[in-house]
Amino acid sequence: MAFWLLKTEPSSYSFADLQREGEARWDGVANPQALANLRAMKPGDRALVYHSGSERAAVGVAEVARAAYPDPAGKDPRLVVVDLRAGAPLARPVPLEALKAEAAFAGSLLLRQGRLSVVPITEAQWRAVERLARGGW
Repeated sequence: MAFWLLKTEPSSYSFADLQREGEARWDGVANPQALANLRAMKPGDRALVYHSGSERAAVGVAEVARAAYPDPAGKDPRLVVVDLRAGAPLARPVPLEALKAEAAFAGSLLLRQGRLSVVPITEAQWRAVERLARGGW
């Protein structure tokens, strides 16, 4: 099982939207590196949903329900999507500032390539976010 962080602008699609739908297609990714990360996802992988924009915080948990497949919108054959299944919200959002201060995130793509919308994270980083969500910052 792998771990991921997926960024979304909450005014366009929020974690609450994913929870309401239960399962949804994760689309709108065009960056080549982010697309490669989507292609690496497998069913059962865990994902943190991160609200970008003014919120800048990890807010909830999801699971990859379906591996990457061609974007059904069909506008560009290079684009792929995955299906996500909603999990629970984090006990409290974990802001970017808390992640920057966390040793487990030193050197992370999340911090080095801040605009990358699909980021692999390590199990140690996943556990750090769980701890931070419980109030460990």
